[in-house]
Amino acid sequence: MTDKQAPSLIRAIWNDLKTVGRLPLLLLLLIFISSIAVVLTTYNTRHQITLRDELLENREKLDSEWRNLLLEENALAEHTRVQRVAIKDLDMKRPDSDKEVVVNLK
Repeated sequence: MTDKQAPSLIRAIWNDLKTVGRLPLLLLLLIFISSIAVVLTTYNTRHQITLRDELLENREKLDSEWRNLLLEENALAEHTRVQRVAIKDLDMKRPDSDKEVVVNLK
């Protein structure tokens, strides 16, 4: 069999696509590219939404921890507590008035 006697089916389809079917082939290619772009965009969007949700959850945890730390700081810095710790744990006492020294800066 030679090419002149029996053209192959693939060659006949290719010749048809080159001559008559250029526009449908181009449209099919554009549809395929467009569908791939839609899938990739959807995937990226979902991925970004998931990341955003994780970050928001992390922010809420950090805000809660920050509020707890502020409450703890305020509780530890109360004047009565500081005075109690100074007297009880550190054996500190208020100096007598004759032992006080006043420093004046000029």
